[in-house]
Amino acid sequence: MKLAIQNLSHTYDIEVLKNVQLELDDYNAIGIIGVSGSGKSTLLRLMAGLEKPSSGDIFINEQSVHSSSHRDNIGFVFQHHNLFPHLTLERNISLILEKTRHKSKEVASATARKNLELLHLHDQMHKLPKHVSGGQAQRASIARALSVDPEVILLDEPTSSLDPILTHDVLSAIENLRGLGKNFIFVTHVMSFVRDFADYVIFMHEGEIVEHGSPTILDKPQSNELADFMSKVR
Repeated sequence: MKLAIQNLSHTYDIEVLKNVQLELDDYNAIGIIGVSGSGKSTLLRLMAGLEKPSSGDIFINEQSVHSSSHRDNIGFVFQHHNLFPHLTLERNISLILEKTRHKSKEVASATARKNLELLHLHDQMHKLPKHVSGGQAQRASIARALSVDPEVILLDEPTSSLDPILTHDVLSAIENLRGLGKNFIFVTHVMSFVRDFADYVIFMHEGEIVEHGSPTILDKPQSNELADFMSKVR
């Protein structure tokens, strides 16, 4: 995966991202870490094209994130599963495929079942979200992201609302997807997952990329900010 962040700034009431720049090539799983409010989730939303930056641009695999072709090539997993509460897990996926990818009901349903089975939800697919656990609902949202056959899957703290056991279940499910040939960019506060899954790490602090490199930077920080962060999350 190629990632190019060029002179990126973004402002709400305050400046959240400050002239961020980065060029990466040939990485499959990029983890973004930092304290709350450091800008990491905003950066991920900009990568997804869900918002437009105040200035600058982002290119993933040489496509601007503002292009329709980019939107067709990504899947996004939110902090909370964002499933339609009145639809079964299967229908949450098949409806998206029918409406956004113009698949027939038969193809959409088969694709939904295949991806739910991949996430070990074959016995839950006909249940409503309120009748499954939080971890199962989040795995269903990952299955939904997979169902559009994206090149890149973006995950924004997918375990932030889960207890330790459900967190383990969701992160294990994500790790099992590595063999599918997909690329991942993810925000998380679980450092063990970063070490196990990421092949590149971006550390953000106050809207800037302070340090980046292989996961070994977690054990040998070069900046005071990362050293302080790691002392609190080990």
